[in-house]
Amino acid sequence: MVLHRGPIIKVLSAVTVVVGTAMLLPMLVSLYYGERSEAVAFLLCSGPMIAMGYFVGKRTVVPERSIIRARDGFFIVGTAWLVMSLLGALPFVLSGSIPRLIDAYFETASGFTTTGASILTDIESLPRGMLFWRSFTHWLGGMGILVLTVALLPMLGIGGQKIMRAETTGPTMDKISFTINDTAKILYKIYAGMSLLQISLLMLGGLTLYDASVHTFGTVGTGGFSNYAASVGAYDSFYVDMVIGFFMIAAGVNFTLYHTLLSGKVRQFFQDFELKYYLMIVGCSTFFITAVLLWKDFYGNPIESFRYAFFQVASIITTTGFATADFDLWPASCKMILLFLMIVGACASSTGGGIKVIRTALVFKLIKRGAYRRLHPNAVIPMRAGDRNMGPEVMSGVAGFVLLYIFTTMISILLISLENVDLITAISSVVACISNIGPGFEMVGPTLNYSFYSGASKMLLSLLMIAGRLELFTIILLFTPVFWNRNK
Repeated sequence: MVLHRGPIIKVLSAVTVVVGTAMLLPMLVSLYYGERSEAVAFLLCSGPMIAMGYFVGKRTVVPERSIIRARDGFFIVGTAWLVMSLLGALPFVLSGSIPRLIDAYFETASGFTTTGASILTDIESLPRGMLFWRSFTHWLGGMGILVLTVALLPMLGIGGQKIMRAETTGPTMDKISFTINDTAKILYKIYAGMSLLQISLLMLGGLTLYDASVHTFGTVGTGGFSNYAASVGAYDSFYVDMVIGFFMIAAGVNFTLYHTLLSGKVRQFFQDFELKYYLMIVGCSTFFITAVLLWKDFYGNPIESFRYAFFQVASIITTTGFATADFDLWPASCKMILLFLMIVGACASSTGGGIKVIRTALVFKLIKRGAYRRLHPNAVIPMRAGDRNMGPEVMSGVAGFVLLYIFTTMISILLISLENVDLITAISSVVACISNIGPGFEMVGPTLNYSFYSGASKMLLSLLMIAGRLELFTIILLFTPVFWNRNK
């Protein structure tokens, strides 16, 4: 089977136009703050992207009733994330804000994949327009820029189901409308509504529109880029911590559930299998860390201990990466909980990364069934997630993903360790990137960054961010011979 060039070029052209058009907003921000050279850099990138994407897309002929096959969908999604990270890096390089292309690519890939890992050593020295673009990439990548493109595909005469399935995270992708395109539009309306609500609440807490927007992009996109070196901790506000903490938890929920809630099905929303596990993990982790911080007398009183514990649990499990405290200084037991949360991640079909709560829950059910069948070998025990049966195909997919996650992580840790960094730094760097978290421990802790890595390691970590954002298989398939074999 060969790749269908027409639909592929058409969709990639649309993605180029979307990225180019998105640059107009930070260009206006740069103009507003008198940053003319940065505004020119955005214009010099945006104009050619829009023009090239429009004319190439216009001149590309797609046969009527053209069908995008699964292979085409994987190629489009994988290539699009690699290319748009490159396109998004150009304003940084052109303006001189991040002169080296590999550094700019790392920063942009981290933005679009909502990872939040950074190579910047002096964040606050960057122009406001560039910091705005840096955080805006979170918002664009959070729901998935490909999902936005899918919503535009009917105008291109292309069906988008294969693209959305290849791009959307989680073991299942539920349709909430009659067509996949309507589903994409509904998801973006919920996403935009949540963003506007958070901006309003943060402005009520004293933040400027600029600061509120930057931190909202990082929250609902679960990215974690801030325009301050101290991240959210720069405000030292209980109110701001709680607002951002709440919206981080909300962004980690399966977004299709919000449509269920808005449809008046409140009971069905709270009875969701994955949501129950997600909230239970958040609650138990917050309680444990709060208790340990109190026991070790880190913050002196229960309210402060809860404040910092809840925020960091919300930030790590949703793979956002914001910080209000240097959790690398916390007791080892607290850091072990945070490492566990890094790996688990948020819910399927949310803006968060990680293995996902649903997969983790199913793996534990699989272990439980295996232990029970040791005692009762002939027992037939169906795998269920709430009221849904998880058939052998689903469970095979879950086990395959978890094994691939472990294998990829181990190989990547081995490669990163060639940098002669300590083991904790190597492990947390890889886990933080493949799970789209950002900060890790030791040399990549919440108060440090990834600038010390070589260009090769930065490229590897960038690929891990993109692979993690796309559930590993999408990117890894592009590097396998069977994908390019026309006879298979």
